[in-house]
Amino acid sequence: MDFVPLIDTLGERGAAIAGGAVIGALFGFVAQRSAFCTRSAVLDLTRHRDLKALATWAAGFAAAILGVQLLLATGRLDVIETRFFSTAQSLSGALIGGGLFGVGMVLARGCVSRLLVLTASGNLRALYSSLVVAIVGLATYSGVLVPLRDTIGGLWSTSQVGGNDILAHVGLSQQFGVALGDMLALAAAFLAVRSRLSVWRVLGGIGVGLAVVAGWWFTYTLSLQVFDPIQAESLSFIRPLATSGELAFAGADGPGLDQGVLAGTLVGALVAALLFRDFRIATFAEPGTPSVLRYTAGAVLMGFGGILAVGCTIGAGFTGGSVLALSSVTGLLAMGGGAAIADRLIDGRQATRIPSARVAPAE
Repeated sequence: MDFVPLIDTLGERGAAIAGGAVIGALFGFVAQRSAFCTRSAVLDLTRHRDLKALATWAAGFAAAILGVQLLLATGRLDVIETRFFSTAQSLSGALIGGGLFGVGMVLARGCVSRLLVLTASGNLRALYSSLVVAIVGLATYSGVLVPLRDTIGGLWSTSQVGGNDILAHVGLSQQFGVALGDMLALAAAFLAVRSRLSVWRVLGGIGVGLAVVAGWWFTYTLSLQVFDPIQAESLSFIRPLATSGELAFAGADGPGLDQGVLAGTLVGALVAALLFRDFRIATFAEPGTPSVLRYTAGAVLMGFGGILAVGCTIGAGFTGGSVLALSSVTGLLAMGGGAAIADRLIDGRQATRIPSARVAPAE
């Protein structure tokens, strides 16, 4: 696709912002309507629930991997020069940061992307948590926590295990990546049928995955048409919060793709919440709401852990996972494991006492 007219009209940076905003709006809309939430997917397993959240999540993950692997297999995407493969990635950061992030999303009752969707739906608890994530993320990205981040991140890297490409590790071709996507799609379809997932939630989950695919395709295609080189990338939410903090506090260069994605996600989720009458102001004063200290601790862990793991459940899990990057898959597994352990230790007793209680996707 020719983006030159868009570049001529908006400039290279403006084109990146516009593309990011459109893709972010798609993500925000479908994530709001499908109640897409990684925390809830994990809790479906730890609490032996109806698997609807897990089926929604699986539909998105399968769509992301299958779509991106098809782009790679057909030559419409090249990720060799991306951050996932051009430099060594931290496995210790993925394990430790991912684990901390997982604990944090249980404490804050939602991962970063879910908190942003809830913020746009009127949840002031989610807004507060998102602001804390942004502040701690900035401190970890380019502030006072950088030495701690680098110390932990330098313990173990992909250079010590022979690279970050899972397919290369197992000696398989790109076609196996497509076959893996096919197998995950079949597994997701099985989960959807077993859990009696509504068609809308299936489509919403797939839409989340396709937003990640669109991000990869757009940024790679744009990178071939701009004068100043840019790296192909896709959705992430911990980094946009941190880089937006740089813009606000550190006087960094102007906005870019990250800010387009962030703004688009908020607008898309807001439109969905208003259209379907889901917009509702929610505060810490509501009965049964955990203390603000719990949300603060969770947001702090996600802000630090997400940057350390080089992504949130979307940035590392879906964007990195879709190109089968070892560090990203490791981080995603650590996030899931951290969330499962935290739920059992922190909320498990309450869930056991009230087995029939339903847990909202995020609160």
